[in-house]
Amino acid sequence: MTAAENVCYTLINVPMDSEPPSEISLKNDLGNFVSSFSSPLEKGDVKLKTEALKKVIIMILNGEKLPGLLMTIIRFVLPLQDHTIKKLLLVFWEIVPKTTPDGRLLQEMILVCDAYRKDLQHPNEFIRGSTLRFLCKLKEAELLEPLMPAIRACLEHRHSYVRRNAVLAIYTIYRNFEHLIPDAPELIHDFLVNEKDASCKRNAFMMLIHADQDRALDYLSTCIDQVQTFGDILQLVIVELIYKVCHANPSERARFIRCIYNLLQSSSPAVKYEAAGTLVTLSSAPTAIKAAAQCYIDLIIKESDNNVKLIVLDRLIELKEHPSHERVLQDLVMDILRVLSTPDLEVRKKTLQLALDLVSSRNVEELVIVLKKEVIKTNNVTEHEDTDKYRQLLVRTLHSCSVRFPDMAANVIPVLMEFLSDNNEAAAADVLEFVREAIQRFDNLRPLIVEKMLEVFHAIKSVKIYRGALWILGEYCSTKEDIQSVMTEVRRSLGEIPIVESEIKKEAGELKPEEEVSVGPAQKLVTEMGTYATQSALSSSRPAKKEEDRPPLRGFLLDGDFFVAASLATTLTKVALRYVSLVQEKKKQNSFIAEAMLLMATILHLGKSSLPKKPITDDDVDRISLCLKVLSECSPLMNDIFNKECRQSLSHMLSAKLEEEKLSQKKESEKRNVMVQPDDPISFMQLTAKNEMSSKEDQFQLSLLAAMGNTQRKEAADPLASKLNKVTQLTGFSDPVYAEAYVHVNQYDIVLDVLVVNQTSDTLQNCTLELATLGDLKLVEKPSPLTLAPHDFANIKANVKVASTENGIIFGNIVYDVSGAASDRNCVVLSDIHIDIMDYIQPASCTDAEFRQMWAEFEWENKVTVNTNIVDLNEYLQHILKSTNMKCLTPEKALSGYCGFMAANLYARSIFGEDALANVSIEKPIHLGPEAPVTGHIRIRAKSQGMALSLGDKINLSQKKTSL
Repeated sequence: MTAAENVCYTLINVPMDSEPPSEISLKNDLGNFVSSFSSPLEKGDVKLKTEALKKVIIMILNGEKLPGLLMTIIRFVLPLQDHTIKKLLLVFWEIVPKTTPDGRLLQEMILVCDAYRKDLQHPNEFIRGSTLRFLCKLKEAELLEPLMPAIRACLEHRHSYVRRNAVLAIYTIYRNFEHLIPDAPELIHDFLVNEKDASCKRNAFMMLIHADQDRALDYLSTCIDQVQTFGDILQLVIVELIYKVCHANPSERARFIRCIYNLLQSSSPAVKYEAAGTLVTLSSAPTAIKAAAQCYIDLIIKESDNNVKLIVLDRLIELKEHPSHERVLQDLVMDILRVLSTPDLEVRKKTLQLALDLVSSRNVEELVIVLKKEVIKTNNVTEHEDTDKYRQLLVRTLHSCSVRFPDMAANVIPVLMEFLSDNNEAAAADVLEFVREAIQRFDNLRPLIVEKMLEVFHAIKSVKIYRGALWILGEYCSTKEDIQSVMTEVRRSLGEIPIVESEIKKEAGELKPEEEVSVGPAQKLVTEMGTYATQSALSSSRPAKKEEDRPPLRGFLLDGDFFVAASLATTLTKVALRYVSLVQEKKKQNSFIAEAMLLMATILHLGKSSLPKKPITDDDVDRISLCLKVLSECSPLMNDIFNKECRQSLSHMLSAKLEEEKLSQKKESEKRNVMVQPDDPISFMQLTAKNEMSSKEDQFQLSLLAAMGNTQRKEAADPLASKLNKVTQLTGFSDPVYAEAYVHVNQYDIVLDVLVVNQTSDTLQNCTLELATLGDLKLVEKPSPLTLAPHDFANIKANVKVASTENGIIFGNIVYDVSGAASDRNCVVLSDIHIDIMDYIQPASCTDAEFRQMWAEFEWENKVTVNTNIVDLNEYLQHILKSTNMKCLTPEKALSGYCGFMAANLYARSIFGEDALANVSIEKPIHLGPEAPVTGHIRIRAKSQGMALSLGDKINLSQKKTSL
């Protein structure tokens, strides 16, 4: 074995700011003579020897040989009884070369072997135990052979620390050199039967599992009823044994599955988790799945760590993916909902999604009752920052339940309608969307929804919600009483009219705020409503306040928000046209239309005056003027457009949305259904060889690999995709040193594997790769210097940590000395390595509301002008999606067809949790001919400047590539 192949057991960082000591000075320190007649034990200062021994260890680790020090250490350091010295000696004997170049053991090691034997019989249990641990690392059978009786004797030591390390030593020796202790399994089995300490039993049992599984099973059979009383470390090993045995020999399942059931009741969360996972893989019986799921749910509720909760929730979600297991989990929906007591939003989100996936007609009623209670709990709770988001989640879940199970809508609507007046606009918007869908789909619920809407209408605080509520009332009020109620609510929300005159009077002090209560509109409120059951709204809505605020609609208009006025004009036009068709008396028809026109006219007057903070826009003026014209003529065509076409448009939109949802659900179910082809071979369990159990994965091995970060990634589908695509040339072929780097990106780490080739006939000494970074990158360690022979090559690895998503640059040079030359160091400058942002960006999805919210919040925007030779709008969009790893949120139906213009929203999330939004607005300039390229802009928004700029650069680069 060459020096390069030697195993490096230990890495010790040492500052190399001083000259390394010489072998002679180390000899003096280690010997440290006091007098030539004193005994070896009296020679020298222990502290000085300790420091010298540390230096020797570091030098050997750094590649120095120091053969002359071996006898010095044996003579003057080995006999010392100091514990620090003994610890250091164990490291020293581990790393020091023990053989001659031809592979024979050094003569001096016989003396060392005797010292090991004495330490194994030492009265101090720590020295015995640490020596036994050290023996696990020895790879020389000749050294171990004389020590076997002492190692065996340690199994009977009074201290458990010595006994458990003796078991480990015996296991390692048996695995490496079976001839030294052929009876090890029998010895350990006898030891296990009589042992009382949990850690010793665990080590012994672990050895039997790997060395002699039959003996391990024999022992387990004798104590299978006492398994619950064992310590958790032993229980974990028992679970692993049962898993391996049952997968290797399925006939053993019946014998041990009861034991796994018992371990589900263990006091240790780790044991419960592993036992549940094992039970699921061993049995598909509904009782087993139910027991495992119950165990997972208990773990989620009892564990305080949110990460643990999320991990176990993922296991429940995996169970749900199996069609046969899903039915069992449906009965546990109410237990799963107990997890909602956790305050963490991510846990609640996953729980609600899982419950929604599992809900059926049998348990939907109970689910809705629980969710209604949760919604009520969130009302007026402001101490937690995620309460509003949680309320939104609950609203969306109830919405989904009502759409899937229409019978539940009547129970849900009254509770949710209260939230239209909520301060949180996002939750109110979700409720409004739900109400709009419900009122369109469920004809029988329309009276109830309209009634509840009229009740809460006056309390709505957000202008956006107010607009939506106005539209719903205008669209779905179909009786004369409802139409009059809508008009009353509008008048009440607008305050005294004409608005301009009353505001001028109020400013002049001629009209007191309290007098507003008893003016015209309030009188009409009672007479027009008749017996309509909204008396509570009348009694509670206008209490005498000293600090009376403006009515809501009036406030919106005076703030300059005239878009709501345009919406109001449309609503008034709809209800007026419907009123005309319902009421036959001409006088009443004219009176209603005149009142509607008066309201529109007074709003137009207000918009043109100087009272609002912002004047009315031309679009809103046009809309209100159009509505006035429609009401003045009342033509049948306009009646159809306002009262039929609008509802049909909504119906088309909702049906398209429903189709999309069904399509996505169908895709999900297709993914989950395991398709079996007619010609697939049938696997008979009884005829399967032990090594062919490929259908079952080793859970313990997988979890170990995941913990070590060595999860097996699926290879790229493209057979041509290889590592060579990521090789970057760093220097030219004519440079004295040629270098190229393979850049491997693994989430937060970038590994540079640099090949360095000496192209000269000289030996290059201290050849060093010096790297520096630009951007949010950090070099973890400085690569070590190398010596390169003529025309030799070497590989140097460098690690770079990444902290955020932005384009990074790694640059540097290679410096070296030429052997025998007196000149200064030579330097070769390397080409820059550009780290691609696309390695960190992954497609993601979010709702329209979330997209709009993030678009408003994110402060960094990058506007990229489209510059391409692609002539098709859809083709250009697909090209952008491919080159940026973003996902298109705009549905396909909205992008289908051809109109010469396209707008689409894109979204992606980085592995660091950063969001990236983009809006593509492109058009095809038809006047320039059919071959004219696409033009337009792409706006990118992100929370950080680096993300926005890097994504913009990526789009620009990909456009330029296309246009070449």
